[in-house]
Amino acid sequence: MPGRYDATLCVATVASAPPSCGPIEFDMTSASTARLRVADIVYQLALHTNKLDVVTMHGAMQIDEFTAPYAWQGEELAFIDADKGVRYTVRVGKRRR
Repeated sequence: MPGRYDATLCVATVASAPPSCGPIEFDMTSASTARLRVADIVYQLALHTNKLDVVTMHGAMQIDEFTAPYAWQGEELAFIDADKGVRYTVRVGKRRR
């Protein structure tokens, strides 16, 4: 459902290490697009039927882009940047007013 939510982003860069987690700004801009903001880095997500397009921005400059399979598990969105071996999990909380 579109709106701004409390959320946490967890990132794991090594398979055997626990992920690093922290609060983020999470906006569902439509049923198929979202924005994650971590400080001055923005992840723009486009969700398709079986894949997710991710564009990472720093201000007006694009710093990364990849496509990955994704899965919603309850209130968690999980995806992996296979080329870099990085796992992402977004834990979506309550909708903000």
